[in-house]
Amino acid sequence: DEKWVADITDIDTVEGWLYLALVMDVFSRKIVGWAMEAHLQETLVEQALRMALLRRQPAAGELLHHSDRGGQYASHTYQQLLQTFGITVSMSRAADPYDNALMESCIGTLKTECADHRCPPHRVARSELFAYLEGWYNRRRLHSALGYCSPDQFEQRFLQDKLFLHFKG
Repeated sequence: DEKWVADITDIDTVEGWLYLALVMDVFSRKIVGWAMEAHLQETLVEQALRMALLRRQPAAGELLHHSDRGGQYASHTYQQLLQTFGITVSMSRAADPYDNALMESCIGTLKTECADHRCPPHRVARSELFAYLEGWYNRRRLHSALGYCSPDQFEQRFLQDKLFLHFKG
């Protein structure tokens, strides 16, 4: 909960586009917030951020939030929400996806593993994306950058090590 990255992707469904906003903790690669809607309004990214804030409750002044310069992230309401929670804002340079490469990689993985085809209706696609994010990606998907642990396993090991060092010292 020191650095979060955020982005939006589109999912092609038989009912038209479904948009998925994601917030990832850089340390563990865990998706800590997400939201899905059939629109690209700023409320989409606000819902994902609010989920992340509710789940993680980061200390004010200790979190950096990075996103692209999309209108949803640059909106007054979203920026005000970040400010209210004492979150430092970082935004990519204009038209430079490499500045948010970690999130772009996550989205590429999601699309390859879960949404590489035209998805079923929104209701079913939402259910499939939920199962992927909460049941597979965070809990069981192994990441080479995490020593071949899932994000949940990586965080659990970190907390165990931290607790061990606390009692040892």
